[in-house]
Amino acid sequence: MTSERAAKIGIVGAGSVGATIAYAAMIRGVARQISLFDISKAKVHAEVLDLNHGMLFVPPGTVEGSDDIEILRGSDVVVVTAGAKQSPGQTRMDLAAANTAICAKILPRIVEAAPDAMLLLVTNPVDVITQVAIKMTGLPWERVFGSGTVLDSSRFRFLLARHCGVAVQNVHAYIAGEHGDSEIPLWSSATIGSIPLSQWAVQGHGRLTSTDKDGIVHSVKDAANQVIQGKGSTTYAIGLAVTSILEALLHDEHRVLPLSGLLHGFHGLDDVCLSLPRIVTRKGIEAPLPIPMTVDEEAGLLDSADRIRAVVRGLGY
Repeated sequence: MTSERAAKIGIVGAGSVGATIAYAAMIRGVARQISLFDISKAKVHAEVLDLNHGMLFVPPGTVEGSDDIEILRGSDVVVVTAGAKQSPGQTRMDLAAANTAICAKILPRIVEAAPDAMLLLVTNPVDVITQVAIKMTGLPWERVFGSGTVLDSSRFRFLLARHCGVAVQNVHAYIAGEHGDSEIPLWSSATIGSIPLSQWAVQGHGRLTSTDKDGIVHSVKDAANQVIQGKGSTTYAIGLAVTSILEALLHDEHRVLPLSGLLHGFHGLDDVCLSLPRIVTRKGIEAPLPIPMTVDEEAGLLDSADRIRAVVRGLGY
């Protein structure tokens, strides 16, 4: 991998998510070069032109785009966003067959153009697509991973911070498992300012009842649907979330993020991709951290694993 500012980010798909990731990465100056690939020549050229018109106001770099996949050559990380969008009332799992078919066409071409790149999957259902991508490409599991529950965990922390009246940066809590309906909040390890959430009782800053917890979890799970119903797709938060992942990778931050990756014996789970807190470095992802879990949390994780395995097997992988 090249030095962080000399690095190249490739993005597959110049739709609302892909273009917003490029925009966020450009503003934060994550890499020196950002390259977008999309099968629509007019769309990718328009997005790149629009982004370049703002180059005066951001850290120096270049943004380019093409309908030729060779634009990705030399990428240190390739972010895959291509796929069908989730419609109102539709679950992420409903997209599995269509988006797996798209990945079957595009992933071998990505690996041919950028054989040394890490693959960061954003396409939904991201856990299924991540597992399928590992099988399709044959790349090491450390280099193929999904955005997972990074955004879900951000939504979780935001709601906890708002309820307790504290800065979101002081809330440490994760959503694990599937990026979807079976995801689980890791309440037992959640803290605010080093105080376990189960013991949080600060005057004027509330405390969490069972009803509060249920409401927060429901809001986290329903967040994407609320945004989709109002504006058609989620864009800003996922753009920032993926940019945060890219920073952790390219800047070798050793940051802990709940990315989706292949499990090898974690709580007895093998050959399934789930989101769990992992250390992220310039080499990719590491094995999940040994976070203690309650019996209910572990049961939820197993349920998520069963759900993802069933869909992957149904797709023939």
